[in-house]
Amino acid sequence: MTLLTHRELCNYGWRFLRTNGFKTAFQEPFRAVTSWGEQPDVIGFRNGASCLLEAKCSRSDLLADRKKPFRLEPEKGMGDWRFYICEPGVINIADLPEGWGLLHVINGRVRKVHGWPGNISWVITDAKPFRANKQAECDVLLSALRRTTADKPHC
Repeated sequence: MTLLTHRELCNYGWRFLRTNGFKTAFQEPFRAVTSWGEQPDVIGFRNGASCLLEAKCSRSDLLADRKKPFRLEPEKGMGDWRFYICEPGVINIADLPEGWGLLHVINGRVRKVHGWPGNISWVITDAKPFRANKQAECDVLLSALRRTTADKPHC
């Protein structure tokens, strides 16, 4: 097993989301001030859905993640859909919290291990495992928008 860095996992996740319909996506080190302090490793947006990816390099990182306030109260977290992305052997399906999915990076490719929905399911409200904190998601989007328009005149 190769040992990918956290940054490499984020890069793979960002590219994966972009090629799977999430054309607006951000990855660490992008940071925004959000209502509950969540700083997603990777988050993507498409029509009617958001998808959060948390990159994990170790089991201890997974265990620490479970103690965060927005994990203890999932409605305070971002992402209608939430996935861990890691190398095989770090996280198994049995380790997943309720509603979470799993992606593995194998030989430079992201593999859908558990929970990745069919294309139509992304926008069906009842199919979404989480009711994301839309204010926190808007905080991320507005932060990105401010950065792109900060020095430009407005119409």
